[in-house]
Amino acid sequence: MDKATEIVTAAASVLSDWVLVPLLLAAAVAFTILTRGVQFRMAGEMLRLLAASGRRDTARDSHHSISSFQAFAVSIASRVGTGNLAGVASAIAIGGPGAVFWMWVIALLGAATAFAESTLAQLFKRKGAKSFIGGPAYYILHGLHNRPWAVTFAILITLTFGFAFNSVQANTIADAMHTSFALPAEWVSVALMLLTLAIICGGIQRISRFSEIIVPVMAIGYIILAVVIVAMNIHRVPEVLALIFENAFGVNQAVGGSVGVALVMGIKRGLFSNEAGEGSTPNAAATAAVSHPVKQGLIQALGVYTDTLVICSCTAFIILCSGLYLDGHDGIALTQKAIDAGLGAGNSTVGSTFVTIAIFFFAFTSIIANYYYGETNLRFIHNSDRLIYAYRVAAAVMVYIGGVASLDFVWGFADVTMALMTLCNLAAIVALAKYVVVLLRDYTSQRRLGDPVYRASTLPEIADETPCWK
Repeated sequence: MDKATEIVTAAASVLSDWVLVPLLLAAAVAFTILTRGVQFRMAGEMLRLLAASGRRDTARDSHHSISSFQAFAVSIASRVGTGNLAGVASAIAIGGPGAVFWMWVIALLGAATAFAESTLAQLFKRKGAKSFIGGPAYYILHGLHNRPWAVTFAILITLTFGFAFNSVQANTIADAMHTSFALPAEWVSVALMLLTLAIICGGIQRISRFSEIIVPVMAIGYIILAVVIVAMNIHRVPEVLALIFENAFGVNQAVGGSVGVALVMGIKRGLFSNEAGEGSTPNAAATAAVSHPVKQGLIQALGVYTDTLVICSCTAFIILCSGLYLDGHDGIALTQKAIDAGLGAGNSTVGSTFVTIAIFFFAFTSIIANYYYGETNLRFIHNSDRLIYAYRVAAAVMVYIGGVASLDFVWGFADVTMALMTLCNLAAIVALAKYVVVLLRDYTSQRRLGDPVYRASTLPEIADETPCWK
């Protein structure tokens, strides 16, 4: 396993540090310029749309109807979890406090990329049996007419979400259970593998209903806990802010990694958490019934802000106020210990116990959701029951492997597959960028007159490839 970890870590370093990070930043800046800073100048419109997004849009086929808010909620549910609790901790432990600043930067710029990919997913969506379906595989196939490219993405997202990200989720659960209750990772991993198999082989509806209640409660509870801890340490906030900015620009390197390490870790872990440009969120964005593709693009851009600027920042301030990031801790264990320290000696295990329970629900529901991302894309490639059965067994085994493997191995594996998937998606949305610009221009011109409604005749050259808008 040590040799495998070494190989995976080296591959992840090359792909992430020298390829993904520069291209991700370049794409984010490019879409910010092309859209004239849509994520900033239309922030008010994002909030207005979110407030009105709970109702279904009667301008479109109500039979294939998932509301804009439901699609937003699905994407938030997939974002909020391990990346917010364990990913932020790893970024700070390796890159120092400056990693937080670069996390903010990639969220602010990356929101434009999230806007572009989600808008494209809406434009090229198709009608499914119960709702609209779509995502990068669909806009690559119907927008670029390149099936091999579309299939490549479908394979990469299956590897990333069905295997790599699920190994991270399982590792985080096992680590949290060991830290709080001293449970052996092997026992926890076996239980997770069996539970995963039981759910993906027939119980997803019951778990989905349960998760709809529990996960939001846990997310709100975590935010409240974070606010309480920060309030208890409010005198340290100016010091923490200074620490973040000084370390981000190399003023104080005694408290963490170099500027380069801080930048890379901030962007990598920020991407893992908010998924901007990665190609996952468009799968959820495409399901919404809206009157104009830009509406869901704007709402999904707001999701990036919610994830990184709010929830990730909560974790960062808890950890930095505690000072424990200098003590050699990493991952979810660092977050747990920081919360305990923030609540004070009299509450020595309250915070970590809550985080353990929360991370179980966050991460396990993500395992199930991630599995279905993979299944959906496998069915895009070839709708075979045998293929799906084999995938189920392999996905469950990967959950076990992730639970017992080292933290470096599972993060390295996730970084490799995430980088390949993201590069595939970035190339596609750059190639289709002209449609994003036209759609945004059409939306803003109609917005002055009332509620925008998109029609396929706006882009006659692709009217046949956008049947949902006829």
